[in-house]
Amino acid sequence: MLRSRRVLVGIGGGIAAYKVCELVSTLFQAGAEVRVVLTQKAQEFITPLTLTTLSRHPAYTDEAFWQPMQQRPLHIYLGEWVEVLVIAPLTANTLAKLAHGIADNLLTNTVLASTCPVLLAPAMNTDMWAQLVVQRNWQQLLTDSRYHGMGPGSGMLACDRVGPGRMAEAADILTHIQSLLHTNGQRDLVGKRVLVSAGGTREHLDPVRFIGNPSTGKMGLALAQAALHRGAVVKLIHAPGIGDVPPGIQSVSVVSAEQMRQAMLEQFAEADLTVMSAAVADVKPADYSTQKLPKRLLPASLPLTPVPDILADLGRLKQPHQRLIGFAAQTGDITSPALQKMQEKKLDAIVANPIDQPDSGFGSDNNQAIFLDTQGRQQEIEHCSKLQLAHHLFDFVRALY
Repeated sequence: MLRSRRVLVGIGGGIAAYKVCELVSTLFQAGAEVRVVLTQKAQEFITPLTLTTLSRHPAYTDEAFWQPMQQRPLHIYLGEWVEVLVIAPLTANTLAKLAHGIADNLLTNTVLASTCPVLLAPAMNTDMWAQLVVQRNWQQLLTDSRYHGMGPGSGMLACDRVGPGRMAEAADILTHIQSLLHTNGQRDLVGKRVLVSAGGTREHLDPVRFIGNPSTGKMGLALAQAALHRGAVVKLIHAPGIGDVPPGIQSVSVVSAEQMRQAMLEQFAEADLTVMSAAVADVKPADYSTQKLPKRLLPASLPLTPVPDILADLGRLKQPHQRLIGFAAQTGDITSPALQKMQEKKLDAIVANPIDQPDSGFGSDNNQAIFLDTQGRQQEIEHCSKLQLAHHLFDFVRALY
């Protein structure tokens, strides 16, 4: 998603500037063409030499901006070159300039000379972020469809305060950049409520032993992130082991299939689009021990009992305005079982997902699939990242709503 794509990183004057080094380095290593612009105050926290080394290209400063022009004005060149512009950390000062169209340095001039999506990652003291004028500038800026915000997280700040003001993590910024490159900043899910399930449920025999599967929830997490970046209100119901859920996604943690069923049923009525990507157990131990069973008391054969079919329950409850998408993890022939599952469970579309291919399916960062829907459409998605597959899926189902 990043190879040969053009990303400009603008760095404001805040202590969080040091965190941008990881972002620039990762972008370069992923194959992106990276350019960096530092404001005058940013250079008091991090040097142009550092960013030049990490991006493999001279970092730009206001000194270069005000030099006599050799060919074209620098801000015009950069504005036409860039595909996604990231400002991290976004300071209160730069935020105010952008909100009011002020262009008095290379970074703000480049913003006004470009038409690409702009991703903003603010970072500042908690009291500064809470100021009415700062919040007004932030909300005003986000009314412009060019601007995409990653509101600050909460935690221990450099000023020793605990509260909102931490810049988004480099990994989350990177994911959002990838989304913007795919969508070109379009928010086609604005006004939609998207419900996603993720991960592999666990059916316990006792407090330490369970029947499970290898799902890590990476696909479901990618679906939730892609939907969020496209403007949806996202709720994620997830089993254990998926890691941290990025800010902006409402999440509910569950363990068993029954817990996931209850959580999905509670949230389903409000959802416009539901994507059931979780690997839900089909059976569970017939008996559960509240105490750990000694090894000598483990049964030689394990009686099993079916668990409720969540997807079938949702299909029966689905209303005309709702869309329900399922996943079919298969080996061998993946299309025929997926078509049958789509029909039986009253789905609008299904993702036929091969789990016997290299670097795909459970546990992998990548995936491949065949999308099918009730209109007879079929689209094969070749090996790609799970985030990219998630965006391809939302592109595919756009025709259904």
